[in-house]
Amino acid sequence: MKNFVQPGSTITLTAPYAVTSGDGLLVVSVFGVAAGIAALGEAVEAALVGVYDLKKVASQAWVAGDKIYWVFTARQTTETLTANTLIGVATESVAGGVTELIGRVRLNGSF
Repeated sequence: MKNFVQPGSTITLTAPYAVTSGDGLLVVSVFGVAAGIAALGEAVEAALVGVYDLKKVASQAWVAGDKIYWVFTARQTTETLTANTLIGVATESVAGGVTELIGRVRLNGSF
C-alpha cells in the first residue's frame, strides 16, 4: 500500500514527565511503555502492545482478565476506573498485600 507508514507497535511520544526504560506513560489518550530514558518534553519510543510488568497500587488484588487503568498522577496501574485511563487487562492474578507492587498487564494498544 502506498499509504502505509509503520506497523504501529511502537511510536515516538513526547514524555509528559521524566521516564526511564520500562516506565508507563500516558500522552492524552495514548498509553505506552518507555523503551528508553527521556526528560519531561523529550521524545521517547514507547511500546503500545505487549505484556508488561508495571507498578500497581499496593494492597489491591487482581484477577486475570481484570480491566487495568493508568493513574496519571501516581504513575501506576489500578483496577479502579474512577478518573483513570483504560490501558489493558491483567494477565495473571496478583495478591493484594502491601508488598505486591507489580502487576502483569497486556496493553490493549487501541488508543
